[in-house]
Amino acid sequence: MPHNLVIVESPAKAKTIEKFLGPDYTVLASFGHVRALPSKQGSVDIEKGFEPKYHVLPESKKHLDAIKKALKNADRLLLATDPDREGEAISWHLLAALGLDKKKPGIEIQRVVFHEITKDAVVHAVQNPRSIAIELVDAQQARSVLDYLVGFNLSPFLWKKIRYGLSAGRVQSVALRLVCEREKEIQAFIEQEYWSIAARLGVAPGQEFKAGLVDVGGKKLGKFDIPGEDIATGLKTALQSGSYRVARITKTEKKRNPSPPFTTSTLQQEASRKLGFSAKKTMSTAQRLYEGIDIGSEGTVGLITYMRTDSVNLSTQALTEAHDVISAAYGKEYALAKPRIFKTKTKNAQEAHEAIRPTYIAKTPAELKKFLSPDLYKLYELIWKRTVACQMAEALLDQTSVDITADLAVPSAAGPFAGAKRCGLRAAGTVIRFPGFMKLYIEGLDDQDEEKEGLLPAMTEGAALKLHEVLPEQHFTQPPPRYTEATLVKTLEEFGIGRPSTYASIMNTLVERKYARLDKKRFFPEDVGMVVSDLLVAHFSQYVDYNFTAGLEEELDQVSRGETQWKPLIKTFWEPFSALLKQKDGEVQKSDLTTEATDEKCPECGQPLVVKLGKRGKFIACSAFKEGCKYTRNVDQEGGEVAEPVLSDEKCEKCGQPMLIKDGRFGKYLACSGYPACKNIQPLIKPKSTGVVCPECKEGELTEKKSRFGKLFYSCNRYPQCKFALWDLPVERPCPKCGFPLLIKRTLKREGEFLKCPKEGCDFKEGGKEKI
Repeated sequence: MPHNLVIVESPAKAKTIEKFLGPDYTVLASFGHVRALPSKQGSVDIEKGFEPKYHVLPESKKHLDAIKKALKNADRLLLATDPDREGEAISWHLLAALGLDKKKPGIEIQRVVFHEITKDAVVHAVQNPRSIAIELVDAQQARSVLDYLVGFNLSPFLWKKIRYGLSAGRVQSVALRLVCEREKEIQAFIEQEYWSIAARLGVAPGQEFKAGLVDVGGKKLGKFDIPGEDIATGLKTALQSGSYRVARITKTEKKRNPSPPFTTSTLQQEASRKLGFSAKKTMSTAQRLYEGIDIGSEGTVGLITYMRTDSVNLSTQALTEAHDVISAAYGKEYALAKPRIFKTKTKNAQEAHEAIRPTYIAKTPAELKKFLSPDLYKLYELIWKRTVACQMAEALLDQTSVDITADLAVPSAAGPFAGAKRCGLRAAGTVIRFPGFMKLYIEGLDDQDEEKEGLLPAMTEGAALKLHEVLPEQHFTQPPPRYTEATLVKTLEEFGIGRPSTYASIMNTLVERKYARLDKKRFFPEDVGMVVSDLLVAHFSQYVDYNFTAGLEEELDQVSRGETQWKPLIKTFWEPFSALLKQKDGEVQKSDLTTEATDEKCPECGQPLVVKLGKRGKFIACSAFKEGCKYTRNVDQEGGEVAEPVLSDEKCEKCGQPMLIKDGRFGKYLACSGYPACKNIQPLIKPKSTGVVCPECKEGELTEKKSRFGKLFYSCNRYPQCKFALWDLPVERPCPKCGFPLLIKRTLKREGEFLKCPKEGCDFKEGGKEKI
């Protein structure tokens, strides 16, 4: 029988698929991309019509050699890389790297596509092969070349004008602009005081509820109509004299429908809200669920469909399975007579895939829990609940609105409301009559029923109510919130900027480049990020414009549909961009970006002080530093006064004196108050234990620390007696190949998260290959 060679991207996927296909098929992995544009100038030949000069990646050579060896015994080559543009391009690059991109390659070559790693899906794909879709390849080439031209021309510009090592990217810079502009909104925000007033009323003993003041003397209250405490107190006095009765009761039925099944973007958002996962962690965890998990007697199977998709569609088979599961678990009243169909709202939605769903909906999270790690279980449960809930009956809610009249015995004397003799209040409540899908899942609420707090006691129109208390409350308007990963992903998607599969790497780059930091899961721009963003907005406004970037995505979509050729698209972008870059190179001065004048004088030499941009952000320096004045201080130090050290609760372990919290070049630290007699200093934040025993001395424990430049590393807590250290997170698990007591966990952009043996000479590696 003819022998078939199947190429996939991941070794984990290769093992699963080979089991499905049988002895006539050999399945090998390419380990992701095999060719790419080298990270150097000249990788795109502009003079020759933007011809890309691809190179085989050094780490791919051994995998290509293995594939070439297997090809000698094969009659047919099946390219089964991922079912998206990037996967299509990897298949195309594979043929070029293997020398099979000729008209007569000497072997039958076919492309197979599946969106889930199950036996039925894989066998069906192999039985229905196709050719490589060159339009999808061209769209991916266009994206790569565009990103290269922006990155390798704009980044050196930033090096010259700000400092070496900075980067700019076609989508990354737009994401940075969003973060920085939000920060400016917050800085410019002026809070405004306003008050609200509620009354605690009772129908009968134990049946109390709150109603909010909505009108005074027939005038409807606006948000800022009670601007201060004096007017609020005047209204409180008037309301305390009132007699209250129910004026009108309005009951309405509200229907609530479930959210669509997950796309890449909505999965990242919901996993952030409900599980606290970063976008990067969500994608790597989803990759493992997709590629296959050993679930006992059935062996290794993919548990979810392909996790890079814009689609909200579900297959007929999945809809049938969901209906059966809902009927069995919740009853027929929770199942739908006809499937619910969703339409995508995403700009520039791509790929005719399914939504992200479990491959076997009948396999409940509880059933699979024993086979899954905690993170895998949490994400699978989230995907399973969302998928099943989207095909459950709508929820029915009874909403009740009660309008209450207060006749005031003492007319209002409060400013603009003086003389008012009647006020109106309103209470609202919701009762869940039939929970429907809400019994299983509610988006973004951590499975809590938001309506439970709004229950109202039974009332009749005209009934008198007893006043228990008048409750004025002070409020202040709040600035717009800083972006979380979830809200940044949502905003990028709403604008149609970038692809959801790239959002994780974009946000990771912002943090790694120190353009922004994540603090309590919110993005705070760093000084250098603000300077870079301001430069790009001021001088390259078109290229960091939200609509321009989204429009470019639509043009790339046109390439993928065969409506536009990719090289003319690149030319249209490049010619005005390169001309503007040359113009700005002569116009923009480094000093304009990295130096700001102040109205202060140097306390040491009397020359003007300036704000400078350094590696660790902005600082105050003397403008005469070139003439020899070395005066500097932190920006937040007023008038050069050094902040007084703060007494901490800790004692010096060397002399017993109290430890002081001081500010240094690298932040706050602990220093002994007995200085100079005792020179003991300690980090303010103590090293974090990993619980892993040091493999070198076998006495100490590896702890998480930060280097002077802020990079995490892991070292023995017996230092300096033991100097063992690692740059990567240690995992207490012996290497199965050489027996070394631990492994390390690494994450690379091309390969994703994997385990590796840190012992020199040992090449053990497990997991990896994530495209983000």
